[in-house]
Amino acid sequence: MRLLHTMLRVGNLERSLAFYQEVLDMKLLRRQDYPDGRFTLAFVGYGAEEEQTVLELTHNWDTESYELGNGYGHIAIEVPDAYAACDMVRAKGGKVTREAGPMKHGTTVIAFAEDPDGYKIEFIQR
Repeated sequence: MRLLHTMLRVGNLERSLAFYQEVLDMKLLRRQDYPDGRFTLAFVGYGAEEEQTVLELTHNWDTESYELGNGYGHIAIEVPDAYAACDMVRAKGGKVTREAGPMKHGTTVIAFAEDPDGYKIEFIQR
């Protein structure tokens, strides 16, 4: 077994694709419109779906926004330098919600950014 993808519902697909591609440097792997269902699926990631887990961005054409709820946590991305990742996000117009630094009660350096729909992205320095 292998984890294939995580799906996020997004209100504006073009805005979300710009964030994941331009701010987080992911690649658009595939995109498909489903006119009969009035939705589009776009898959983004850092490598081929056959080799890595990716994100599925689902855009329901008639829905502009979603309630995130209180059960969702975050997406985690391994980075060589969390401080540099924060600088990169800010330089590309993204929003950093927690600056890089050691996690509470630990030593691992982490940071958080937020995508245009409010989903949290954690950077974990390795």
